[in-house]
Amino acid sequence: MCGLTGLLRSTPGGDIIEQITKMTTQLAHRGPDDERVWAENNIGLGHRRLAILDLSDSGAQPMHSVCGRYVLAYNGEIYNHLELRRSLEKEEAAPLWRGQSDTETLLAAIVHWGLDEALCRAHGMFAIALWNRDKKYLSLARDRMGEKPLYWGWAGKDLIFGSELKALRAHPNCPSEVCREALAQYLRFNYVPAPRSIHFGIYKLEPGTILTVHHRPPLEAPKIPIRPGESHGSLSIRRYWDINAEIDKGACNLIEQDTKAISLLDQVLSNAVQKQMISDVPLGAFLSGGVDSSAIVALMQAQSDRPVQTFTIGFDEANFDESPHAAAVAKHLGTDHTKLRVTESDARNVIPILPELYDEPFADSSQIPTYLVCSAAREHVTVALSGDGGDELFGGYNRYIHGPGLWQRISNMPAPIRRFISQAAQILPEHTWDIFGATYNRIRTGSAGISNLGTKVHRLSERLKLIESLDDLHRNMVSTWIKPEDIIKEDIIEPLSQFNDPLPKFSIEDPAMLMMVQDMRSYLPDDILCKVDRAAMGISLETRTPFLDPDVIALAARLPTSLKIRDGHGKWVLRQVLYQHVPPDIIDRPKAGFAIPIGLWLRGPLRDWAEDLLSHKRLTEDGLFKPDIIRDTWSEHLSGRKDWSAKLWTILMFQAWRALQE
Repeated sequence: MCGLTGLLRSTPGGDIIEQITKMTTQLAHRGPDDERVWAENNIGLGHRRLAILDLSDSGAQPMHSVCGRYVLAYNGEIYNHLELRRSLEKEEAAPLWRGQSDTETLLAAIVHWGLDEALCRAHGMFAIALWNRDKKYLSLARDRMGEKPLYWGWAGKDLIFGSELKALRAHPNCPSEVCREALAQYLRFNYVPAPRSIHFGIYKLEPGTILTVHHRPPLEAPKIPIRPGESHGSLSIRRYWDINAEIDKGACNLIEQDTKAISLLDQVLSNAVQKQMISDVPLGAFLSGGVDSSAIVALMQAQSDRPVQTFTIGFDEANFDESPHAAAVAKHLGTDHTKLRVTESDARNVIPILPELYDEPFADSSQIPTYLVCSAAREHVTVALSGDGGDELFGGYNRYIHGPGLWQRISNMPAPIRRFISQAAQILPEHTWDIFGATYNRIRTGSAGISNLGTKVHRLSERLKLIESLDDLHRNMVSTWIKPEDIIKEDIIEPLSQFNDPLPKFSIEDPAMLMMVQDMRSYLPDDILCKVDRAAMGISLETRTPFLDPDVIALAARLPTSLKIRDGHGKWVLRQVLYQHVPPDIIDRPKAGFAIPIGLWLRGPLRDWAEDLLSHKRLTEDGLFKPDIIRDTWSEHLSGRKDWSAKLWTILMFQAWRALQE
């Protein structure tokens, strides 16, 4: 795991080495073991290294291919690089290996098979910058699902790129203007979805794509983001891997039998875990006690001859503390378990570092416990496996389980009745709905229950009158500010996002599958994976996600929804694999998520901090927000009538980030 950066200059001039060094230094947290830069004519690459495989200098970057044609700066891990080496040797295309690093393997694969095929063969997480010295063009590429970040854009006449925005900002001409369209998307989703970033003219490379830049001066910046399949001047973006194609391919070869699906998933996921356990430094895993992390840990322990190191955090607030569940799983599996007890004060102390850590506005409040569990793990290991991706691949979220049935009930409902139900549902306060939820959970035992029912009922009822289709239902379920344009001062039209991209043809008739695909394309890379990457790399911890192995993704595409969602339970087939290692009574409970009591804190110990950031003066001084709606939302939250913590957290995280830029 590392950090990369670089620039391609339109015309000669200036000290490229000096500029690249400044940019690279900003990524020291991503790679504390080494820093190196390389430049030639108008191109420069920088790299910070966190040594995981082959700790010697033979794994240092930027790395030159043996033939001298390519120079590579690379962030990530190729888990099957030993298999790729054997394939290259079999085809008599292997160089005289200088070391054991996956970087050297990737370079040799690119030389022999070409960039697209090499990336398709690679099972891993990565962001790469590759310079072709012979033909004078730059390629930037990102892994299939977006585990590793890569930003790019223009600073004057320089094309700049890097693992985080802070590296790009080290260039004196890096844009700092807030992109209003990106701001609107952030307010809706809690994150800025690719291809935009919060800065106008700086973009995120989308997962599974390659950006090619031919050095034909002058390089020209596009006025709007270019998408895969599009080009602008000497720039073009193409997909080397397409999730739609993967899903359609799987739908043509469905697995219908329960026993076959369970057996194959056990085998394929075990292989993915085994590959990701290869490391030359200490390795462990996060364990929340939920299905996903427990499955990963169970398969790790089944393949390990010593106790796996596992980590969790516990809170004083019982409603938010899942550590007893994690401890029960750890005891059953026999792991070497570490629990960090986190006080309310410990959690709140993370808040001031969030704007620097996440580098652009990011408002998934589970970023706080994520950072804390990463910190706990980093005390003992350098690499940690996680269960991220399991919900999206195997139908874990409540919206997949209950959303299609809900849409069937409301789709033919007249608008006046919808409005009546919406208003009636909000008459009862959230805590009353939670009492109903507790009763329901006693009837529907185990994972078929619903946690935090009050918040979910109020959130849905607020949106009920706006829903015109299943796609609307899903979009509203994942939206925080439903009409972000209402609080942005400048008139804007919210831009299209991945929600508007074509869907796999085999998902259109399957409502749950439709929502899973949408989440895999945006929520997973831009929220979940971003959250974990920044939290972990901020303290030089590598995280790995076996669920996102290409073979696991391909198998998940072959499983019909009936094998994922059954009898009101999500992740049915994954649970059957887990039950071979851990009894159901330890695992089965309503899905809770990684939550903290932000709403209570905003009315209590965080009130002064929030009041300052939400003051009329602070909201108006940048000319970005209309303050009245925000102030009304804040007042209503303080009164206790509503829990508007999610909406307020988006504004607070933006305001805190904005203050850092001043």
